[in-house]
Amino acid sequence: MARDEQLKERWDEVVQKLSSQFADGDHLDLDAIIYLIGVQELGQLHRTFKKDDKISLMHIAICKLLEPYGYYEFDYFDEQGWPHYTTKAELPNLKAGEQSVLMKEAVVNYFLELKFIK
Repeated sequence: MARDEQLKERWDEVVQKLSSQFADGDHLDLDAIIYLIGVQELGQLHRTFKKDDKISLMHIAICKLLEPYGYYEFDYFDEQGWPHYTTKAELPNLKAGEQSVLMKEAVVNYFLELKFIK
């Protein structure tokens, strides 16, 4: 199976499983999935977040997702339990479609590692 085809199949599986679990079957987009990963990584699942917190949650997720690619490295948890990362390498200048593919690949790898998908 071609790499792109396998990524698409795995991405579709992630979207389907998360959409049925968190959105009553409504289709979750990439940003919504990144937000959910941020909440998961923070570990404060039953909390209401403000708008600024939601942006921070997405940042946490992006750092976690791109850590295996060498762009970020976990640094520490602050006194409120929020993880902090340091930048290890600048992100490459990618076109919007290329950014989307990179993030989808990172999301799929994240959920493969958690054994959420196969």
